[in-house]
Amino acid sequence: MGKIALALFFVATVHTTVPFAQTVADDPKMIESWYAKLHQVKPKLTRLRLYSHDTLFGLVVVFDNPLTEEPQPSSRPVGQAQGFYASARLESLGLVMNMNFVFTNKIYNGSTLSILGRNTAMEAYREMPIVGGSGIFWLTHGVAMATTHSFNATTSDVVVEYNIIAMHY
Repeated sequence: MGKIALALFFVATVHTTVPFAQTVADDPKMIESWYAKLHQVKPKLTRLRLYSHDTLFGLVVVFDNPLTEEPQPSSRPVGQAQGFYASARLESLGLVMNMNFVFTNKIYNGSTLSILGRNTAMEAYREMPIVGGSGIFWLTHGVAMATTHSFNATTSDVVVEYNIIAMHY
């Protein structure tokens, strides 16, 4: 799918988006507060039995995007965001995303953080789990909170801000 068709897909979907699930990502300060209290909380065990009924459709996009310190493209580079996303919801724009932040500067050089999860791209705040990492981020888990900083419907250029809380050793 070309950039223009993808932009039209994004724009058309804005008007059909309906809330699907409520998360604490609707208020990033709540996530900070939740993590601050985490050491006081006991783990919970949840058991689920679910059935999935397959319907095949969609679009897959692969990316290798620059990561910068500030939203301007000319800002200092810190690495690359590499991965893919695929449409994963029929009613509106819901993506499944696998993304690796590959760091190339300072103490993080050569380290990665891996994100795998649901990205409701039209929501103001999205939270996605950090499922691992490499280098100084061994045994990492955490959350990446995403907000769209800017979107250009003409060029399909999107700047997404990620605020990350990562627990590692």
